[in-house]
Amino acid sequence: MSQIVVEKKVLNENQKIALELREKFRAHKILVINIVSSPGSGKTTLLEQTLERMDKSKRVALLTGDLQTENDARRLAQWGFPVKQIITGGTCHLDAKMIERHLADWPLENIDVLIIENVGNLVCPTGYDLGEHFKIVMLSVTEGEDKPLKYPSIFVKSELMILSKVDLLPYVPFDAEVAKSNARMVHPGIEIIETSNKGDGMEQWMKWLEEKLAAVKSGELISI
Repeated sequence: MSQIVVEKKVLNENQKIALELREKFRAHKILVINIVSSPGSGKTTLLEQTLERMDKSKRVALLTGDLQTENDARRLAQWGFPVKQIITGGTCHLDAKMIERHLADWPLENIDVLIIENVGNLVCPTGYDLGEHFKIVMLSVTEGEDKPLKYPSIFVKSELMILSKVDLLPYVPFDAEVAKSNARMVHPGIEIIETSNKGDGMEQWMKWLEEKLAAVKSGELISI
């Protein structure tokens, strides 16, 4: 019983900070996305491809979470956008307090898009609101088609599923149509974009980002 009480207290505190962050993001019209996946699904590769294609006039900032090392931040910094590594030291998710702390010295008026790369895990990050507009779940073809059925919560809470590494489909026993069907079984309205390490699908992904950013700037899209 005490474990449940402590967990509720932690989540309630997280929600309080997330609501404060959400209000700040709303006031500054910042699009915030939270990318969640298993380890090795290709989150950092997707972000490299995104930053490579991003108009340098766009004010994009990134927070990338990991248990240890600053490897991902170093990979992403080469594109010239501000990026910070959040080292959780063993915690299997990012929480709102971590986001608040790492944003403290970044002027929010200088940010249009904040991309959060969560710790590689399909379970722990699901329950933690970071003040984002959208959670995005990534599933690679090197995993199982039944991941949406095994871990339904993150797929239910995600606006978009990115099916990554589709260039490997000829070499792995993965049925993309079954995976997409499973995702829609648990979340009928989920959007799906297929991407590859070769850059396939990036045009559709960049268009998705542009549309969501435009909606935030116009006031049509408000964090809830």
